[in-house]
Amino acid sequence: MKTRAQAALVIQQVLDQGLSLSAVLPAAQEKVAPRDRALLQELCYGTLRWMPRLDAAVNEMMDKPLKNKSRIFHYLILVGLYQLIYTRIPAHAAVAETVNAVKLLKGSSLRGLINGVLRNFQRSAEVILARIDRVPSIRLGHPEWLTKRLRQAYPEDWEFIMEANNQRPPMWIRNNGQRQSRDQMLARMAEVGINAQAGDEGADCILLERPCDVTRLPGFEQGDCSVQDGAAQLAAQLLDPQPGEWILDACAAPGGKTAHLLERQPDLAGVVAVDADDNRLKRVQENLDRIGLKARLIHGDASTPDQWWPEGQFDRILLDAPCSATGVIRRHPDIKWLRRDQDIRELAELQGRILAALWPRLKKGGTLLYATCSVLPEENRDQVHAFLAATKGARLVPLHEQDTPAAPGRQFLPGEAGMDGFYYAKLLKEA
Repeated sequence: MKTRAQAALVIQQVLDQGLSLSAVLPAAQEKVAPRDRALLQELCYGTLRWMPRLDAAVNEMMDKPLKNKSRIFHYLILVGLYQLIYTRIPAHAAVAETVNAVKLLKGSSLRGLINGVLRNFQRSAEVILARIDRVPSIRLGHPEWLTKRLRQAYPEDWEFIMEANNQRPPMWIRNNGQRQSRDQMLARMAEVGINAQAGDEGADCILLERPCDVTRLPGFEQGDCSVQDGAAQLAAQLLDPQPGEWILDACAAPGGKTAHLLERQPDLAGVVAVDADDNRLKRVQENLDRIGLKARLIHGDASTPDQWWPEGQFDRILLDAPCSATGVIRRHPDIKWLRRDQDIRELAELQGRILAALWPRLKKGGTLLYATCSVLPEENRDQVHAFLAATKGARLVPLHEQDTPAAPGRQFLPGEAGMDGFYYAKLLKEA
C-alpha cells in the first residue's frame, strides 16, 4: 500500500515538477521498508517506461481524466496498470494494494473509481491493448515527437531502438588495468559467484550476466573496478592519451571517463576535469578518491574556457558534450518525459558553441574526441559535419570504414553489443 502511494508521488514529481527520477527516488525509498525498495524502483521505472501505453489504456476506460489535485490518483492508476500488465504480482494483490493506497493519498472518495478502472481493465485487457497498440508511439512507449525523429533518422532501425530503450539495462564493469588484467578480474568475479564475460568493444569492458550490488564486486571499494557502461568506456580508449600529455576532460561529471583516462595512462602530465555543476563535480572527486587517482577539478562552463583556464593548450581534449541523453533511455526512462522536441535544437547550438570555444585550447597536432550519449543526428553526425566544414585545420580521424567528413563519427545504437546508445567522432588539429 505505502509502496504504491510513494510510486505515484515519485511519478508526479517527475511529470508535473520536471524532476529527474534519480533525484527523487532515493528519498522515496527511505520512506518504505527496506524489503520494498526494489519494488518501489521497479514500479517507478516501469510506469515511466510504459507511460504512453498505460495512459492510453486509462483513456479507453475513463470519459474524463483526473486533473489538478486529483492528478495524483491518475498516476496511482498507472502504477496499478503497470503491475497488471508487466509484473508477476498476483492481480488480486496488485489491485487491492493499489486501491488501499488511495487512503494514504487522502482521496478515499475515489476508492470506488480506481477499483472499478483496474477491475474493468482486468476483464477487457486484451481488447483494450489491441486497440491502443495500433499507434506505434503508444505500443513502443515513446512520446510522439521522439518517435517521429527516430523514424526519420533511422527508417530501418527505429523500432529496434525504441524496443531497446524499453529493456532493462545490463550492468557493465570497467576493469582497472593498473591493478590486474581483465582475465584476472573475471576469475576473481567467478570465485565469488558473479558470472560475467569480456565485452566485445572496449579492452577493459566486463558484462555481468545479471546486475549485482557493487559491494559484491571484488576490490570495488579499493578501486580495482568501477561501474560504467561499455560504450562510455570507449572514450579513454579512442582518445588514447600518451605519457607526458595534458588532457582536458570537459563536462566531466560524474567522473568515470576522467578516472579511466588516468587508469589507462598513469604517466600523464595531468588531467583537468571541468564541469558546470558543482554538486556533480563532487562525485568526480569521490570516484577519484575511491580509486586513488588525482586530477585538477574546476567548476566552470565548457563554453567559456577563458574564464577558468588561462594557462595554455592541451594535447588532447575529451568533450562529452551536454546532450538529449536519448541513447541512455533504458537506464533513465524519465528522459522521455523530461525532454521536449525544442530542446534538441537548443542542445545542438550549445554543443556547437562548446566545440568552437574549446578548439583554440587544443595544441596543433592534438586530438579532440567529441562524444554524446545521444542517438539523434542533429547532436552527432550533423554537428561534427558542420564543425569540419567551418573550421580550418580540423581533420576527421576515421573510426571505421564509413567514417567520412560527409557522415562523420561512429554511432552506437542502444542495445548494440549490449551497450548504451553513444556517439564518437575523433578530430585532429593539423599542424
